[in-house]
Amino acid sequence: MKELSELKNDLQEGKLQEVLSQLEEYVALHKDSAEAYFLLGNAYRKMENWEMALNNYQVSMDLDPEGPAEMAYNATIEVLEFFNKDMYNQ
Repeated sequence: MKELSELKNDLQEGKLQEVLSQLEEYVALHKDSAEAYFLLGNAYRKMENWEMALNNYQVSMDLDPEGPAEMAYNATIEVLEFFNKDMYNQ
């Protein structure tokens, strides 16, 4: 299993499916890793799976209230509130 730093790099390179499955395995073994849940939230956000992104950001915030997940959570909420689905139905 890769280290979180490697998974973070893979995520930045756009290897979403690979990273997603590995992060799921990682959090199953390390349920107290706020960083892993944050990265998992980022992976889901990049895949536009908003619900799973927000859920993982929430777990990360619960584990580490001072971490970056709160900012990512709030930014995702802002995007969803701004997003106008009717534009695609014209």
